[in-house]
Amino acid sequence: MEQIRLFSLLLAATAFLLLILGFYRPWVVLWWEDVQNRRKVLHIYGTIGMGAMLIYFLLGLF
Repeated sequence: MEQIRLFSLLLAATAFLLLILGFYRPWVVLWWEDVQNRRKVLHIYGTIGMGAMLIYFLLGLF
């Protein structure tokens, strides 16, 4: 269980770093999309980061 908690923390940290990078240059983190904009960066990496942090904190309760 501790490995899953650590993985979710690392996933959240990576998502938030890519979120910051994507606000600067959206093309770098959304290279596969036809249209790259900051709104998509926030939607994709913000959702991943918040979901991973939620899993991290929920697993910390048990």
